[in-house]
Amino acid sequence: MNNFSRIITLLRKERGITQKQAALDLGISQALLSHYEKGLRECGLDFLIRLCDYYNVSSDYILGRTADRTGTVISVEDLPSDNSAKDSKFTGSVLPTMNKRLIFSSLNILYDKLGQSGNKELTTTVSDYLSLAIYKMFRTIYSSNRQNSQSLFNVKPNVFEGYSTASQIKLAADVYDLVNNKEVLKNNQCFEMTSESIAKDYPQHSTGFFNVIKSAEDIIGK
Repeated sequence: MNNFSRIITLLRKERGITQKQAALDLGISQALLSHYEKGLRECGLDFLIRLCDYYNVSSDYILGRTADRTGTVISVEDLPSDNSAKDSKFTGSVLPTMNKRLIFSSLNILYDKLGQSGNKELTTTVSDYLSLAIYKMFRTIYSSNRQNSQSLFNVKPNVFEGYSTASQIKLAADVYDLVNNKEVLKNNQCFEMTSESIAKDYPQHSTGFFNVIKSAEDIIGK
């Protein structure tokens, strides 16, 4: 399934309408819409415009060229920052600041959802997973300079990578178990969401969040 077929299927399902109803509204047969949603056929420009109007999104979004429904191209100035910590200035490049703010936006949404769950164990487990990711990357960078003392860390250099990766795998499994265990998470309605509801509930952070998702899937696709 390509980006176009995946996105038009997502938009229809998020609206809660059947393929038959969408095809009727769009003035095509259900069979043809099914082919578009499965990636078996490519649509023409006229129908693309009809889709954009029907779902109220930009053509760049529906084609998978941008993560923002309106097609807005973001700059570092458009992204909120953590006002408690001043962004560092990097000579000749805004990329580190941009990525920092993208992750900051994503963490705001993630932790708000965790807070809505009211489950301390889930929040702690997710936090432990993220802490390990930061630890692994920082220690790798730190250790690249042989002059830096390894006494900063308790875990031995020859085992830290394997141990931290194994711990992350276990924590990811623990998170999966927690969110799917009805006895632990009695009410998961707080996790019911669509791309449209996320954009509405988090107007400051959703653009950065959707860009992180798109970037992550681009990395996986490589």
